[in-house]
Amino acid sequence: MNIDDIKTITVIGAGDMGHGIAEVALIAGFHVNLQDIKQEFVDKGVQRIYQSLEKLVAKGKVEQARFDQIKDGLLKQFVSLEESVANTDLVIEAIPEILDLKKATFEKIDQAAQAHTIIASNTSTMKITEIAAATSRPDKILGLHYFNPAILMKLVEVIRAERTSDETMKIGYDFVLKNNKVAVRVEKDIPGFIVNRAQAPAGVLLNCYLDNNVAEPGEIDATMRSLGMPMGPYELMDYTGLDINFHAAAYFAEAIHPDFACGPTIEAKVKSGDLGKKTGRGLFDWSSGRPEIDMGKTTNKFDPMDIMAVNINEATKIVEQGACKLEDIDIAITNATGNKLGLIAVAKGIEPQDLVNRLENLAATYNKEIFQPSAMIKNGTYR
Repeated sequence: MNIDDIKTITVIGAGDMGHGIAEVALIAGFHVNLQDIKQEFVDKGVQRIYQSLEKLVAKGKVEQARFDQIKDGLLKQFVSLEESVANTDLVIEAIPEILDLKKATFEKIDQAAQAHTIIASNTSTMKITEIAAATSRPDKILGLHYFNPAILMKLVEVIRAERTSDETMKIGYDFVLKNNKVAVRVEKDIPGFIVNRAQAPAGVLLNCYLDNNVAEPGEIDATMRSLGMPMGPYELMDYTGLDINFHAAAYFAEAIHPDFACGPTIEAKVKSGDLGKKTGRGLFDWSSGRPEIDMGKTTNKFDPMDIMAVNINEATKIVEQGACKLEDIDIAITNATGNKLGLIAVAKGIEPQDLVNRLENLAATYNKEIFQPSAMIKNGTYR
């Protein structure tokens, strides 16, 4: 098989990620089967696709003729999973991040799909290899990790599980390119892959700041926004949901190192139900809308470069593990986050010994082994 054999794709899950992935493939001209467990979920996903396409047509970014094709049959709706995958070439799963649910879903897809069908997961953290074990075709399983919102974010991580074939990886990579996205190959199935893994230590450090009363969340957010961030890190945590952050950290703590676990401050918020925007209160008060961050409260109680340093360190560990090439790090980070500079580009302007000293100091201050500098940092080969 090659990319020219991929004509019809099925997206399992019509929610935030699923409907976006489907829309991207539709714009590229693929036939798309959109499936969810209830018709109301499918209807909502289709409605969101149409609303987005109407805006894109109005802006001249999508041709009206393509939108007409989509409405005239390029997009098909399904509630039955078995029917949705019966005659498809590529399935992309975009259901909730619950491992047992994903494995059960992959088992059903495997039984109902044709022998040639490739099955991909859009999971943002879970090991593709473990999901693939639920099927009889591990060579045809891979990760295709889109970023939210899929219609806007350019990066897709193409992840090789332990038994993914070279052919499957190439088809996945070429499929991403045909969708007008930026593809980065992740050659080792590590937790969090590239972007989420490289940025995870910043979350650990931010938790350390909270637990040790280094500065108020508003002070840190004001400082980071003064440096060009559109949203401060704590406001972003509230926006995505403190429970989401908590569970992702718990997974990393189990899969990588206990240091990744959330500290007592976030744990207490989650236990009390103060989850951020969706509950009206988290680290900030959202009851009247987006919280007002007092930009006059910038502070020197912390060094923003420390946040960058721990992520740079983790990025080099990803490369050391053979998951990707050094140059892939910045391609991934810039295309997934919108940041103009990648981690390695920043690192190249820092003397290795300065980075070593900074990381060793953070490791000692907060008793976090994961902040210890990598071999690549110590020997300066990241430059």
